[in-house]
Amino acid sequence: MTTQIAPQPTVPQHSAAPDRHKRGLPALIRHSAALARRSLIKTMRTPEALIDVTIQPVIFLLLFTYLFGGAIADGNRHAYLQFLLPGMLAQSLAMGGVALGQNLNADIEKGVFDRFRSLPISRSAPLVGAVVADVIRYLTVCVVMLTFGTIMGFRVETGVLPAIAAVALSIGFGLCFCWISVWVGMLVRTSGAVQGIMFLLVLPLTFGSNVFVATDTLPGWLQAFVSVNPITPLVETIRGLLVSGPVASPLIVTLIWMAGLLVVFVPLALRAYAKRA
Repeated sequence: MTTQIAPQPTVPQHSAAPDRHKRGLPALIRHSAALARRSLIKTMRTPEALIDVTIQPVIFLLLFTYLFGGAIADGNRHAYLQFLLPGMLAQSLAMGGVALGQNLNADIEKGVFDRFRSLPISRSAPLVGAVVADVIRYLTVCVVMLTFGTIMGFRVETGVLPAIAAVALSIGFGLCFCWISVWVGMLVRTSGAVQGIMFLLVLPLTFGSNVFVATDTLPGWLQAFVSVNPITPLVETIRGLLVSGPVASPLIVTLIWMAGLLVVFVPLALRAYAKRA
């Protein structure tokens, strides 16, 4: 008599698939892109959040050109505008990154990151997505400054390709510099504190540089600070690309600063984020 053995049920082998989708660089890119899209939708629904990268740079450009241009450039405001606008572009990018830390801090306080933590996404995706979405803010600064500067009389003297390179470098530096704001946003308790701390950092860096006046017109002790200020080589490079002047040497220094900002502040921001959120 033959005994028949019933076939054993087949166990599905895809139970570990969701875990694989949560890990690795492809998952991080995919999740970050989705969260960047969320940030962009949020910005489009609240256009007043772009005041600091639209109206504020225009007001600063008008004020400094017409209030100080006559005194600094011996009455030649056009010459001062040619000198000023590349520096104002760098200043506006540095200030534009402050809002990122404020928004992240506010999202944490509202519990948005608690909901992110319950989703099957990469842990660092919310931070990376927010930084990627900030590209729109920096691109807006560049377009507004160059467009309004052209209306005021600014002219690119080097050509289209150098101008595009200047915009790309400006946006790249802004993306590296904004990780400081992200780190501060993870440390302090309120979004208002983020703004206060970041302005304490940004204002000395931008005003204690070659944004508004040439370095050789400053006192010796201030020249020493300007020479090690990361904004200084950035401004020199943008001026060289938009107007005229040396590019290679300040560009190398700027790239070194950008790499240093990423190496130092990305791990700090991620570590602070892991503790806070």
